[in-house]
Amino acid sequence: MNFYDDSPEWKWLFKNAIDWNLIIPLYYNFPTKDGFKDQNEVIDFLGELQSSIAGWCAGPVADLAEDLDKLGSGEIVNDKTIYSDALKKLYQQGAELEIFGLNAPVEYGGLNAPYILNVLSLGFISRASMSACAQLSFSISIIDMIHTVCKKEHSEKWIPKIMKGVASGCMAMTEADHGSDLGNMKTIAKVQKDGIYFINGNKIFITNGGGGVAFVLSKTYGGKVGLKGLSLFFVEQVNDDGTLNFRIAKNEHKMGLNGSFTCELVFENTIGHLIGKEGEGLELMLNLMNEARVSTAFQALGGAEGALDFATKYAHEREAFGKKIDQLPLMKRNLEDYHTECDAIRALLVDTASHYNVFHFFTNKKYLTGDLNEEEEKTFIIAKIRIRKRTPLVKYYATEAGSILTQKALFVLGGHGYMKEYPLERFVRDSFGPIVYEGTSQIQALMAMKDLLKYVMKNPQSFFANIVTAHPIAKSVQGAKPWEIQFQSLRYTFKKNLLKLLIKCLKPKNTEILNIKMWKTEKGIEQLMIHAETLCQGLSYLETLKVLRNHATKDETRYDLFKRYHNLVLPRLNSIYTDWDLR
Repeated sequence: MNFYDDSPEWKWLFKNAIDWNLIIPLYYNFPTKDGFKDQNEVIDFLGELQSSIAGWCAGPVADLAEDLDKLGSGEIVNDKTIYSDALKKLYQQGAELEIFGLNAPVEYGGLNAPYILNVLSLGFISRASMSACAQLSFSISIIDMIHTVCKKEHSEKWIPKIMKGVASGCMAMTEADHGSDLGNMKTIAKVQKDGIYFINGNKIFITNGGGGVAFVLSKTYGGKVGLKGLSLFFVEQVNDDGTLNFRIAKNEHKMGLNGSFTCELVFENTIGHLIGKEGEGLELMLNLMNEARVSTAFQALGGAEGALDFATKYAHEREAFGKKIDQLPLMKRNLEDYHTECDAIRALLVDTASHYNVFHFFTNKKYLTGDLNEEEEKTFIIAKIRIRKRTPLVKYYATEAGSILTQKALFVLGGHGYMKEYPLERFVRDSFGPIVYEGTSQIQALMAMKDLLKYVMKNPQSFFANIVTAHPIAKSVQGAKPWEIQFQSLRYTFKKNLLKLLIKCLKPKNTEILNIKMWKTEKGIEQLMIHAETLCQGLSYLETLKVLRNHATKDETRYDLFKRYHNLVLPRLNSIYTDWDLR
């Protein structure tokens, strides 16, 4: 089995839903020294790489999944993490396949392939084992971070080790009483005469906290208060003399994702190397967080794919009432709905990953070179706006729906699904992790609401005008395709109800409709926050439909998925409007 080759959906998306015309020129000039004559040859090569990774995931990684769950990640010995045999084997196999070097610079032996391959690969890994995905993702992203923001000496020391699977890393933000409330964290760093910082404090719930290196978010002694006072530090776990620079105090015992370490880190006069300038920490960490949130969405998608694949095969083989149960009317309808949502989310995520690749490339280039030309800056700004809008939506929607779909898959097996004899209960346990880390669903919903309000209040006239132009009649008179008319109708209804919600919660007077300053009352914003999650859900459905509409415009055979998903979410949207109580 091969998760890529055996999936018409994945193959269509890889060839048609990624903006290769924009991405490939960022990495390749033709003819290349590797022998590529044109863009099509590169796409074929990248497809072969993706197939190779997906085959590894469907075989060796899937074979390790049960052991990773039962044996766990390992243990803490002398304040360091010791990998279990299953986790050691996973790293060895990943290194042999050279998966950690996909996006690594050529000068360190990497392929410098487009970053989207890394993100897509996480979905395939997760389809076999969500634990494996959680653990391995912090090898791929840490290489990129070290190369971009650290000193060359750190790149030369650590990138080859991570590519060989003998080291990895983490990002350390969360504290015991300050998870999402980063501005009040207690960890503090104080600069010494030689320019090195000593860090003191504790971090908890750190995925892969004992991999060898860490990017640590911390206050600085005498710095600003709140988020503007946070700085980012690169920290090595072991000093040059062999002594520990920070300790691993604990490996958490979780309900799922047992094959990945979740650690408490203790910093006691820990040597840290400042990244950038003091006070720039949150901005730098947000780049890694954006990537982590998109990656987490793919992790959730992979889990849902794995669970639905098993449940579908089971339903096709199991008989009841004289039929295969996948032919029983209700079961058949349910399975079709589950796959429709999974296919739609996959399309949304691949489209997002395409934009993220562009954003990622120019973010790194800007940091490394300090400048972009006029055309690059324009492309970067467009990608940045799209990623800012999409990140909370894909993190929220994919993780929430992914968990629900794994539960639905378990129910297909009935009582068997609840037994450890089958992998469904593992997928369900693992599925809750992506919902709560990298920013909970509630945090994502509030971010989406904040971005929406910022857009509305920046240009209210434009927002009101867009509602009028969104009316489906504006498209129908132009002879638009059915998917365009259906999308316009649904979007118009959403925007009309959204305006009613804003007016209901923020309560501007008729004379203040266009005076946005009069909308921004604390009481009104708090009233709107009550609806942040349903608002985020609605925005997610609309954004997914927009992607599916674009795919149908490119290939009319994709209209079937658009139509099925449209019919799936339409009653959900109507339920959201009812919840908003817009009478």
